[in-house]
Amino acid sequence: MSRFTLEDYTSALQNLLPTGLVWTRKADGVQSAVMRALAQSYQQSDQAAESLLTGAFPATTTIMLTDWEKTLGLPDDCAIGEIDSIAIRQKSIVSKLFSTGGQSAAYFIGVAKALGYTISITFYRQARAGMSVCGDALNGDDWPFTWLVTAPQTTITYAQAGQSYAGDPLRSWGNKRLECRLTKLAPSHTIVKFGYAS
Repeated sequence: MSRFTLEDYTSALQNLLPTGLVWTRKADGVQSAVMRALAQSYQQSDQAAESLLTGAFPATTTIMLTDWEKTLGLPDDCAIGEIDSIAIRQKSIVSKLFSTGGQSAAYFIGVAKALGYTISITFYRQARAGMSVCGDALNGDDWPFTWLVTAPQTTITYAQAGQSYAGDPLRSWGNKRLECRLTKLAPSHTIVKFGYAS
């Protein structure tokens, strides 16, 4: 929303007029009415430009939300059957842009964070003589390629004043989007397991 009022725009236009008896500044005059009409047009144009600027950024987009989604192929399989708020759709866009590729734990933690999840990742190793000690797991051949994603049992997203929009659910929960996104991004030779803690 523009911080300038209609009176500000009208005053700015009137200050551009030449001075003299012909260029009257009477509030009830025809010339002032024309300046107010022009000022309203300029104010609306500025407000539309501000909205477009806000809508151009993925994290705050509203008017260009569907354009961003079409460009990135969203909603994808990870969102099927989900009721999405605008905030969750914005997070999906940011996450998709963030997911440019990587294999480190930090990369996957960052992708989850962009989606609104807090996770930790555990890696395993195969049991080996000389490396394993009494009490260690007897992990087989596939364990060096297995990693465990630990997340809260249920991630609840609440509607927030100033951040939620009309039509958004008051609360949503679940980890389907997290599991789907990380499974899709995981290197093909790895096995991703999910564990949930309360």
